[in-house]
Amino acid sequence: MASKNVMQKYAKLAVRIGANVQPGQLLVVTSSVTNYAFVRMCVKEAYEAGAGDVVVNWSDEQLALMSYTYCSLETLTEFPQWTYDKQAWAQEKGCCFLHITSSTPGLMKDVDPEKMQAVQIAGSTKYAPLQKYTMNNDGQWSIVALPSAGWAMKVFPELPEDEAVEKLMDAILMSVRVSEDNDPVAEWKAHNERITGHSKLLNDYNFKALHFTNELGTDLTVELVPNHVWAGGCEYSTKGILFNPNMPTEENFCMPLKTGVNGKVVASMPLNYQGKLIDNFWLEFKDGKVVNFGAEKEQDTLKNLVEFDEGSAYLGEVALISYDSPIRETGILFYNTLFDENASCHLALGRAYPMNIKGGTEMTQEELNESGANYSMNHVDFMFGSREMHIEGICQDGTTVTVFDHGNFVI
Repeated sequence: MASKNVMQKYAKLAVRIGANVQPGQLLVVTSSVTNYAFVRMCVKEAYEAGAGDVVVNWSDEQLALMSYTYCSLETLTEFPQWTYDKQAWAQEKGCCFLHITSSTPGLMKDVDPEKMQAVQIAGSTKYAPLQKYTMNNDGQWSIVALPSAGWAMKVFPELPEDEAVEKLMDAILMSVRVSEDNDPVAEWKAHNERITGHSKLLNDYNFKALHFTNELGTDLTVELVPNHVWAGGCEYSTKGILFNPNMPTEENFCMPLKTGVNGKVVASMPLNYQGKLIDNFWLEFKDGKVVNFGAEKEQDTLKNLVEFDEGSAYLGEVALISYDSPIRETGILFYNTLFDENASCHLALGRAYPMNIKGGTEMTQEELNESGANYSMNHVDFMFGSREMHIEGICQDGTTVTVFDHGNFVI
């Protein structure tokens, strides 16, 4: 297993470059109980960075599975007001968030999908007013990962459990640029500069739309909102604090025009949604909306995603990642969007990020809607990049520029 020194480096990276907790600021950590040793490292690192306080919200996916199995729908869809008030209190104090994900893909495969859908809708409805804090970057937030035994065995089913966990941990550390003899903080600063450079180039082109085609059958045109802003890597909170929301990250992402998506997209990787794995699926869009879809596995779960609410049938994000990316080159299918989305161009059904339009973080939701942004209580990324992905950028005057060829940036 990774040495204590390496794990302490990872904790420092997560706290100081990921969430970038500020002196006197409250840090809220969300993690599985299985990660208690790493959480302690993060808490210590946060206090040494000057955090005013640290609150840890623990979870256990096996207990969650038991709740779905044994509790009534009435019980599962009841979200006490104190749970809302607790998060609202933290946000009012100007907190930052660190989420440590370790979920097991497919854990909920035997749970009634309608039950899961009802619970997720109830929770999303309850906490919807609190979503703006992170979607708008009002405070810093970051997501990192640690392996669970179930996740590791899904990725490396041929190995004994302890070896699978160790191998997945090694892959995670590689993807976030942490090793025994390097300075991950310095490497991330250089990495952020590379991604920011691509965003600047894309913003200078100011494309009207992007046309995607590949060998899997994707033929999709995605119009971008007027005054769009490409972003990626590090971001700034509305208070001007630099942070890295996703670790790892390789993407440059932007905001599609809600009604400007047409054609068919074929997913290139499975999607872990509601604890179930949707595999070999496709979506067809007309004037921005999903009008047809299909999946070889978990068709009902895909239906739940598309029909979650009115906005979940529209796109909120388009992201570009070269096929020859470090994560893709590992040859590992992580079954986890945090990693797999950074190995492939991807799209997101659901809510758009206000930061992807000029002045968006100061706009009301009504103003964002009028500007062409999509609104939803959901935001779910899925991967569609491939070795033969070709992307033509359509300029404002109708001329075209090749952005991707054979899966990689060429501009």
